[in-house]
Amino acid sequence: MKLSPFGEQLTGDSGIVSLMEDLGDALNVNPNILFLGGGNPAWIPAFEQRIAKHLKSICDDPDQLHKLLGVYQSPRGNEDFIQALTAYLRKRYDWPITERNLAVASGSQSAFFLLLNMLAGERKVCFPMMPEYLGYRDQGIAPGMYCGFRPQIEEIGEHRFKYHIDFDALEIDESIAALCVSRPTNPTGNVITDSEMQRLSDLAHERQIPLIVDCAYGLPFPGLIYQPVSHQWNDNTILALSLSKLGLPGVRTGIIVAPESITEKFVRANTIVSLANGNLGPALANALLRANELDAVCEQELQPFYRQKREFMLTELDRVLAGLNYRVHQSEGAFFVWLWFPELAMSSETLYQRLKAKNVLIMAGEHFFFGLGEPWPHSQQCIRLNFCQPGPAITQALEILAAEIRAS
Repeated sequence: MKLSPFGEQLTGDSGIVSLMEDLGDALNVNPNILFLGGGNPAWIPAFEQRIAKHLKSICDDPDQLHKLLGVYQSPRGNEDFIQALTAYLRKRYDWPITERNLAVASGSQSAFFLLLNMLAGERKVCFPMMPEYLGYRDQGIAPGMYCGFRPQIEEIGEHRFKYHIDFDALEIDESIAALCVSRPTNPTGNVITDSEMQRLSDLAHERQIPLIVDCAYGLPFPGLIYQPVSHQWNDNTILALSLSKLGLPGVRTGIIVAPESITEKFVRANTIVSLANGNLGPALANALLRANELDAVCEQELQPFYRQKREFMLTELDRVLAGLNYRVHQSEGAFFVWLWFPELAMSSETLYQRLKAKNVLIMAGEHFFFGLGEPWPHSQQCIRLNFCQPGPAITQALEILAAEIRAS
């Protein structure tokens, strides 16, 4: 069967497909795998019990149950949810938004597919600081739709480092349709500083292009940022929010907050592609908002849990890698650590394959460096580790990783 260029694009080898295949195998088929790959949030029983309470309340009310199961939602999304979320964002951040600035999608992955291809094609989406989320990598329909820039690397102490945007190298000309960053950054756990965000916003405003900020791990929810930062929105910013990292990846719900001129077009495109969004995610999030529980969930249940997991991971890394040449990116957000081996004797993909053969799953770093145009050895020397698993599994996986590095 001969496929169209679009068909070839979507059905070829892809880092995000491999990631999800590994995730599905680890979580659904072979639970004995030591799983430090993927982006699945941790299982937090207290959160699931809270959600179960709200789900039961919905199911016990015939009218709410019918709205959940038996009706299509409006093209923009669940109107009660949008109203509640708009009020929440206005109160928390004092943003000058209305319900028409919000739109719901069936997950932020599908939202980005629409956004990126709505904005770019002949022009490009610019990623100011590689590495970036590999889920963007294969979403562009037009060839050569992305350009990315290497970061500046600040070495901190003996075993830490941090990426910064290299504004001197950043070229934003007429060929650029939008800027795009994730904050916190997936895969590194980096949090782009407030001053860097302001400079990006100023550049976007100057060029009259949107700045897209993927907030899946950040503010306002789940708020997995381990230092004080500001959170801005203006009329050339598009924020992409998600319920997945809150602990609801199965409900596939994403939200964009954008100028009306963008949300109106997005709603039309999403309706053509999806007809209507699912009801479950908005219904559950609306219940959290109406009960004034969302901030408590983030601040009292999720953030302390992930802070503790982060500290455990960093302590164990320093212990098992003692004596090796390694650096860990400053762990400022999300639930990953980004590990750099400057003298790695193989590619990160080869290391991934060797560890997979030993029942350990990580993420090879090279797939996160797209749009650079030229090879960069650093991209072959990094891996991403998820710290959501139980402590003993993390320790066992890290010891196997350290042994593999020492043997190479």
